Order: sequence, then structure tokens, then C-alpha cells
Amino acid sequence: MYIMICEEILKRLEEEYPSSCAEEWDNQGLLVGRRSGKVRKIFVALDVRNETLEEACTWGADLMITHHPLIFESIRKVNEDTFIGQRILKLIEHRISYYAMHTNFDVHGMAELNERQLGLVNARVLMKTGDNKGEPEGIGRVAELLEPMVLTVLAKHVKRCMGLPDIRYYGASELPITKVAVCGGAGKNVVQEALNAGAEALITGDIDYHTAINALAQGLHILDAGHYGTEYCFISYMTDRLSHMFPECQVKGAEVEMPYTVI
Repeated sequence: MYIMICEEILKRLEEEYPSSCAEEWDNQGLLVGRRSGKVRKIFVALDVRNETLEEACTWGADLMITHHPLIFESIRKVNEDTFIGQRILKLIEHRISYYAMHTNFDVHGMAELNERQLGLVNARVLMKTGDNKGEPEGIGRVAELLEPMVLTVLAKHVKRCMGLPDIRYYGASELPITKVAVCGGAGKNVVQEALNAGAEALITGDIDYHTAINALAQGLHILDAGHYGTEYCFISYMTDRLSHMFPECQVKGAEVEMPYTVI
């Protein structure tokens, strides 16, 4: 069996999802492990949680790839005193290299995934972060629905298309909505961009009460589908993509499990 080297995989990923597209505050890239490590098995998850890390270890993964970085802030000690330290140690003990592809994937993957999930048309970049061959690139999309929907119908549409157990929406308008913005993850920082783009609704996650009612007062309906709910599509997409990019390796995606319970 041909064994790939971690650096070979990372180089290919960087070509398709350049680290130069990541936001300055982000911590994307190889966060734990050796670039020279041998890779037979790649495990994909949205986050490094106790459950996903245990799944990766039990399966015998050599490389773990997630969307959200395990490490964001500076770490002065790696020991068992913190849950971050415990997870880093477990990765090292099981010889698992760990790579995060965060805002670079938001630009070159997540926005298009959300667009396709919802069946949007005539889409363009919501929040521009750069240019690619003269074309704007960035986070989120603003687009049109295939057909106008009132808010309650749109909420059910989003819930069904994204496979959600629930959704929270702000507004009570019975007027048909035709133009929407979508931003996977936490979308508080794109509210103004959605308003500027003329969107009538923003589909995103992690919207706090005051942000939502202030947006609504300016004519922007909010549909909060949750951070996990808008981004767990990363798991199946990246599992399939890596399987095609690296047929020499076995690739497995983490079990999809909402991190909260609705009662």
C-alpha cells in the first residue's frame, strides 16, 4: 500500500484552499503533529471534541482535519490541567497530526455549500475579503430564492434543506421574501453587509437577541439555524473531497450529532 506523507496532503489542500484566504485573526493550518508523518487514514470532523477525538483514535486515524481550530489563543502550557491540553496530548499520544481549515474554507467552500443546500440562484459574495483573478471572493452569499416565500415557509425550507431539528426566526411579515443572505457559522458581523446588499432575510447562526431585533427594525429578518447547523455540511463534503483527492488513503467522517437537545 502506498503511504502518503502528511506534507503531501497539506500541500494539495493549500493549493485548493489557500491559507492566504484566511482571516488575520484565524489559526488555520497544521496545529499539532509532524509534516513528515505517514498517513493512511484521514478523519474529518467539524470540531475536535472529546467525542470526535475518541472516534478518530478508535478508528486509528493518522491525520485529523476539522473546520474549527482546536487552538485559538496562545498556550503557555500543554498538560492535563485544561481540556485543550488534554486533547493536544491525546493527539500526540495517538500519533495523529491535526490540521484546521477555517476561514480559508469559508471563502473557498462553505459559502458555496450553503448556497447549494438552499437552492439559491444568481448568487454573489456577501462579505468581500479579497479578489481572485479579478473576481471578488469572500464569506457568505447574497442571492435569490427560486421562488418567493413568506417567512414561515422560508424557515421550514431552511430547516428541511439543512437537516435541522429546529430553527429560530425573527419577524412576522406575511410579505413574500425573494432575496436572502446566507453565512455559515456566526453571522453577527455580516448583518450590515446583508442590509447593504438589499437582503430581506439573513440565514446564519449564533445571533444574539439585540442583534436580531436591531436587524429586524431595519427590515432584515433573521433565521438562526445555529452554528453547527449551518456548517456540519463540512463533514460530508470534505470526506468526499478528500476521498477523491487522495484515493490512496482511507477517509472517514465524524458521526453527525447536534451538540444540543430540543425539548
